[in-house]
Amino acid sequence: EPLVESGGRLVQAGESLRLACTGSGRFAMAWFRQAPGKEREFVAAITMTAGTTYYKDSLKGRFTISRNSAKNTLYLQMNNLKPEDAAVYYCAASEWAINSMNVRTIDQYDFWGQGTQVTVFP
Repeated sequence: EPLVESGGRLVQAGESLRLACTGSGRFAMAWFRQAPGKEREFVAAITMTAGTTYYKDSLKGRFTISRNSAKNTLYLQMNNLKPEDAAVYYCAASEWAINSMNVRTIDQYDFWGQGTQVTVFP
């Protein structure tokens, strides 16, 4: 089942936005983002069984990852958005167990969505 992101749009700094991704992974799902001219970076992840969450340190407290198993949907709630949050946000799924050592590694994830654009203006 392909991963499909939605919810990206143009927002003003300080606003909130919730991204969604339909689809699921066997062990874990995550959000990554990529800004123009920069490498893709880890944002947050969640395990499918225990619901353990992981975050990029600098985003803790502003971003929240969650999932609705009944709807087969992953979410990313982003609050107090800043211009530096502007990027294409990608949903990813892992068929292997993740832990604090590998959760931020791109190669850990087997399936990726096409991305959804988030633009934040000052």
